[in-house]
Amino acid sequence: MTNDPNKAQLDALSERIEGLKKTSQAEKPRGDEHYSGAQQGWRMVTELVAGLGIGLTIGYGLDWLFGTLPIFLVIFTLLGFAAGVNVMLRTAKEVQNEHLAKAANEKD
Repeated sequence: MTNDPNKAQLDALSERIEGLKKTSQAEKPRGDEHYSGAQQGWRMVTELVAGLGIGLTIGYGLDWLFGTLPIFLVIFTLLGFAAGVNVMLRTAKEVQNEHLAKAANEKD
């Protein structure tokens, strides 16, 4: 009979702990949202810089090969920039579609 009050307190405490575990697991951490947006931003910047770098390298290589220094360098740098912007816009469209799909799923 002496264990009954302690057992009731322990059972109540166990139920309370389980309830807190369920609510903490159900909540989504806010830090992930921030990092995913930053990751997408860095991905876009990297794609733009990569396009510029590839265009610059190809243009310089062709100019060195043919001995016409500024022509191909300028042309391929601009083409690399255009390609980088194109890939960056495609990535932004992907991100937008993901957010729209997520919003539609939450609405239902």
